[in-house]
Formats: sequence, C-alpha cells, structure tokens
Amino acid sequence: MGTDARALSVTQLLRRARTVLEIDVGEVWVEGEVSNLRKQASGHWYFTLKDEGAQISCAMFGARRRPGNEALADGAKARVFGEATIYEARGQLQLVVQMAESSGRGELQARFEALKRKLAAEGLFDAARKRPLPGFPQTIGIVTSPTGAAIQDICNVLARRAPWVRVALFPVRVQGAGAENDIARAIRELSTPAPHGHPRCDVIIVGRGGGSIEDLWCFNEEIVARAIAACQIPVISAVGHEIDFTITDFVADVRAPTPSAAAELAVPDTADLRERLQRLHQRIARRASDAVTRAQLALDLMRRGLLARDAERPIQQAMMRLDTLHSRLTTITRNGIDIRGRTLAEIAGRHKALHPERLIERATERANVLHMRATRATSGNLDVSSAKLERLRDLLRTLGPESAFKRGFSITTSHDGTLIRSAATARTQSTIVTRFADGTVHSTIAAENEPEPPAR
Repeated sequence: MGTDARALSVTQLLRRARTVLEIDVGEVWVEGEVSNLRKQASGHWYFTLKDEGAQISCAMFGARRRPGNEALADGAKARVFGEATIYEARGQLQLVVQMAESSGRGELQARFEALKRKLAAEGLFDAARKRPLPGFPQTIGIVTSPTGAAIQDICNVLARRAPWVRVALFPVRVQGAGAENDIARAIRELSTPAPHGHPRCDVIIVGRGGGSIEDLWCFNEEIVARAIAACQIPVISAVGHEIDFTITDFVADVRAPTPSAAAELAVPDTADLRERLQRLHQRIARRASDAVTRAQLALDLMRRGLLARDAERPIQQAMMRLDTLHSRLTTITRNGIDIRGRTLAEIAGRHKALHPERLIERATERANVLHMRATRATSGNLDVSSAKLERLRDLLRTLGPESAFKRGFSITTSHDGTLIRSAATARTQSTIVTRFADGTVHSTIAAENEPEPPAR
C-alpha cells in the first residue's frame, strides 16, 4: 500500500459505518432483557438491552410520548423497535428505540420478586419491627467499597453536618461473585463488635453508588437481607440512585435514595442545631425579660400605692396571718399528739394483755384449775370404787366355796377336774380329788358304794 494513500478521520470512518449500518440493517425489532435504565429529566431514557451473549446500548428520545414505554424496567424482558446506528461521540453501536412492548419478565426480575414475596411473608418488611434512628449518633458504621464514590459522598456530608461523628468503615466488595458474603459478614460483625474488635456503632449505613441491576444484585441476595434483619443496630440502606430498589431497602430500618441522603438521615445538621439553639435562646431571653418587666411594674405599683401610704400595714397583716396559722398549727399538732398518745396507750394495753407471758399465765391458771378438778373427781371415783370392791369381796367370801370349806364342807372332782355330784358317778379304781379348806386329798375308789336306803 502506498504511503500517499489518503487517511480517513475517525469521524469520517464512523459516519461511513453509520451509513452502512442504517442502510443495511435499518429499523428492526430486537428482544432482550432491560438493564441499567436511566430516566433523564429531559424526558429521554437510556438503557441496555442484553441476552446471554451480548448487549447493546439503547436510547428512547421523548420516552414518555413513545408507545410501550411502561414495558421498560430493570430486569424486564422487552421487544423494542428502532433504528440501528452509531453514536459517533463514543464510537458506540446504539439502537434508537421508537416503540417497545413487554415480552415477559427477566430472570433477575423474577428472582427479585420471588425473594421479595418470601421475606414479606416472614414479616421481615413489617413496619412494626423497624427501629428509629438515634437522634445524635456518636459512631456510624459504613459498609461499602473503600474506593467508590459512595464513601466519599457519605464522609463529605457527615463532615459538613456533624463533624463530631466518628466514622467506622468496614471495606467490602459491592459487586461481583461473593460480594454478598462480604457484606453479610460485615453487618454481622458490626452488630456484635466486641468479639471482633470493632467500635460500637449507633447506626450502620449499607450501600453503594448506582449501576445496572447486575451491579446491584448482591444487595438482592437473601444472606444480606437476613443479616440486616438480625442486626441489633439500626440499619440504613443506601443502594444506587433514587429510582433503584433492592431487597435491602425493604428489610432495613430506613431506606435512603442515595448514599448522600443516607448520611443526611443519619445525623442532624449542625447549622439547623445552631439555628434551633439561637431560637431557644431568644425565647428564653424574651420570657425572662418579660418576667422582669412585669415584676418591675408590680413593684412600681406597690410603691406608688399601698406601700407609699403605709408600708408597715401589709407586713402587719402578714404577721397576724402568720400568728393565726401558728396557733392553729400548734392546736392541731397538740390534738394530734393527744389522740395518738391515747391510741398508743390503748394499743400498749392490748399488747400487754396479749403478751405471751400473760397468755401463758392465764393458760397455767386454767390448767391448774382443771388439774385440781380432775384430781378431786379421780379421788372420789377411786374411793367409791374401792368401797364397792370391798363389798363385793366380802360377799364373795360369804357366798363363795371358801366359806363352805371353813364350815366343814369339801368338794370332790375326778382327776381331770370334773365335779362328782353323787356316789353313782364314781367308778371303782378311779382316782378322785377331794378339796378341803386347808388342802386337797387324792383317793382311789376300792369298791362301789351301795346307795343308802331312804330315810323313814
């Protein structure tokens, strides 16, 4: 190739490429997943349309007037109709969208909605479990990237609004594989700082700057949401821009639209505090001045009025009231003392009567009386019983066998104790026992006795 060949400028090359692209490709329908949607104040929308293998930048000018703009949302699948062209300022392939329509939700959006429903059903989004932020925090923990714009924005706001606040940065990755584990670990350690050597924080800010739904996805992971829910310190979620919403926004105690707004929510403004103190000082000074003025006016009136005529009269009246009150108080006090003295004497008398010694004395006297009565009753009964027993003994001696024995009678029994009442019952050679008054005699019957003839 010759060195004298004319070279194209970059602009000429891109314009040729744009012309070829607009002629050969032109207006086409393209389907993909919407990502990194940015809605400008001018009304123009910019977003990325992607699939598994590639992505293309898209622009929809005057989007609010374009049909189907409601189908465009981060994570949504959409079919867009537009013209393929090249944005010369950046040398970037671009699709200028004229209209759009929905073609179903994207995978990330579906995962987002599923996790959102799950955690909402468990009550992690309930307003009742959200804690208020402290009014004057001393230490603020920040979980974000140490090199991102978010930490700079937060520190700038804190330095301006509350220079007394101490910042405790816990550096983490805020995008990419495994970033969710770093963020969850940081929240857990700041929640229980003592075992890990971290300072005790009054509030924690978790977040990062803006980005696509893929960039922000680590804040949509369940492990981060549960770490925030279990955190013992109030948490502010500050992820992305105002239009970005993540799962952490719903779980956190407070959602801030940006990291800078999170810092503003976390601390009061020094200027506002000064202004409020100034207003309070003015109110106090004004009220004190009014009180002094009113007192001065009252004193002037008294000087010109009653005090000017007779200064001693109000004092004399006050002294008379004081004497009256003193007399009444003395009387009431004495009466009270007398009443309480009588009451005390009555209580002392009842106490003396109910003293354990008095109760024991009365119980002892009662026991002695009962003992004497029981002794007399027992002695009388014993005398009566003894006399009765003696009479029965005398009767027994008179009517019993001992009396008959003494008069010469005897009793004869067989050897086994059977009473022999007649001679007919005695058998020859049998042994009989005869009992006398002074002893017994054992005999053997030699012959049967003949019965005696009846008397004539």
